[in-house]
Order: sequence, then C-alpha cells, then structure tokens
Amino acid sequence: MNSTLALLLSLLLAGVSPPVQAQAQRLNRCSDATGQSVYTDRPCETVGARSRMPAASAMPGGNTLDRDQLGARCPRRLSELVGALRGAVAANDVNRLSSLYLWSAVSDAGAQRVLGQLESIARRPLVDIVPVYPAHDDDAMPPPATEEAAAPPVHQNPIALRLEQVLPGTATPSRSVLGLRRQYGCFWITL
Repeated sequence: MNSTLALLLSLLLAGVSPPVQAQAQRLNRCSDATGQSVYTDRPCETVGARSRMPAASAMPGGNTLDRDQLGARCPRRLSELVGALRGAVAANDVNRLSSLYLWSAVSDAGAQRVLGQLESIARRPLVDIVPVYPAHDDDAMPPPATEEAAAPPVHQNPIALRLEQVLPGTATPSRSVLGLRRQYGCFWITL
C-alpha cells in the first residue's frame, strides 16, 4: 500500500496524473471545402474542415443565436423539411440528413445509435414521404348511420413523417417513421 501511494505521489510531483475519467465525446459540426456539413468527434481542422459554430458569446439580454444567425438555414415550413429530407436521401448523404435531426438531449451512446439509423435511412432508395396524423378514438368506430350532417373535419398538423423506401438492390419495402418537432422556429426530425 505504501509503495502504491509513493508511486502516485511521485507521478503527481512529476506532473503526470493518472487518468481519472474519460471525457465525454463531443460531436462537432464542420464545413468541408464545398460547404457540406461534416460531423466528427475530432476537431474540424483535423479532417480538413472548419467549424460551423462561432465562438461562444453571449448576446445582450441573454438571448441565444438562432440557426439563421449561425449561417445555417433550418426548415421553417414543413414543406422545406420534406424537400430537405428528399434531397438528403436522394444524395445518400447521412450528414445532410443528420443536420435535420433535433440533437438536444441526446447522449453520446444515443448519438451513435441515431447516426446508425440515419445512415441506414440515407442508403435506401426513397419511394414517398407520407405525413402521419394523430389517431382519434372515433377513428376505430364506424360513422353513425343517421341522416344528420357530419361535422366538418378539423385541420390537424402531422406528428410524424413516414418514409416509404425499398431495401437497396431489391423491391422489398421498408418504412421509417420520423417524429416531427418544432423548436427554435424550425421543423426537426426525431427517432
């Protein structure tokens, strides 16, 4: 026991500290020479890119910057999100697809799982994108057999998007349901 304590003390005096805890990995969003988004756990410069995020600075009044002020345009309308999804999948570009994902509150392990799922989605040919609306209790019941006029349908917003795809090289159908979230004035996808 004394020899272990002496070894640790000598290491500390020599300026060498034993590893205490692994640091949490951080996902960096970078831009390559063509302006495309690249995600890496290393500094952007090590992959020949530059950081997409400005240095942290507080704005007067404690407000935060939105994505437009950071130089990235986020989809403000659902049609813009659908177009961006189509483009990302058509290009088989998981980086573009991941830029549409709402990453807040995703752990490192969760990020790896999400990126794997997005990569699978990006590899499959896209057939269609279909909105998914919330289900109602009365959807399961047949309409009443009366002569009364039915109430006009209530306009609802979709809660998810269903990607109809096929497995690569086959005609085997594949479906993915991406949740929809509205945050920071933009539409985002979730899994």
